[in-house]
Amino acid sequence: MKLKIGFSPCPNDTFMFDAMVHHKIDTEGLEFDYILADIEELNNRAFKAVTDVSKVSSHAFAYLADNYRILDSGSALGFGNGPLLIARDHLKLDEIDDLLIAIPGRFTTANLLLSIARPGAVNRKEYLFSDIAEALLRKEADAGVIIHESRFTYQKSGLVKIADLGEYWENLTGLPIPLGNIVINRRINIKQALTVNRVIRRSIEFALENPSSSHDFVSENAKEMDGDVVRNHIKLYVNEYSVYLGQTGRRALTELYRIAADKGLVREMPADLFLD
Repeated sequence: MKLKIGFSPCPNDTFMFDAMVHHKIDTEGLEFDYILADIEELNNRAFKAVTDVSKVSSHAFAYLADNYRILDSGSALGFGNGPLLIARDHLKLDEIDDLLIAIPGRFTTANLLLSIARPGAVNRKEYLFSDIAEALLRKEADAGVIIHESRFTYQKSGLVKIADLGEYWENLTGLPIPLGNIVINRRINIKQALTVNRVIRRSIEFALENPSSSHDFVSENAKEMDGDVVRNHIKLYVNEYSVYLGQTGRRALTELYRIAADKGLVREMPADLFLD
């Protein structure tokens, strides 16, 4: 069986999925036709239900739950790895409501976290995540929410942190911040979906046990080619919740949707979010 799978070119995703798409592990008869795309493009593809399996923002999933379920393996959750709100000048979080803020996509979890932390900051403009720092330097925006490897490089440009939105979430809930998830289309039957979940977990475990194996795939797709940045990126975003979401990961996601729904930011979610 061949499945269409989408994930980002970021080092954490290429690291995790290298083994399965390049047949380094037992895929239990599954073949994967993969595409690499920015997270907001992956969100939009999932909105059209064209992918069988996909990385999506945890925020975007609020609009995808009728067509997809969340798998237990492949997620991006954790502590200390949330999006950062940055600017050219030192500002406080309560000073941003009248500013133009660059965001990495309407349906990114970064944008949802900004809404939870500062609902009055509604003047926003979408950019490709890797272009936000440059947009600030060109003075196209007053502040910006950065994700992925930009977290490791923004200071080199003289930009400064206003707030760590992941830290805001951790202080609010005591839970890891759910950034992105691997979801599977509900048209895939449960038996096949469970097979996909096993294969993804096997691929991640292989990557962790053989970290050099994915080097070529990671390097050729990384936006930031500095080796230290790539290694730090993988270390930050690939963790125990990537291997297995578990009850803590599930609780973090359900709490994200509960808080967002209470604030009128997303709809009330159905009960069967996860592949059981």
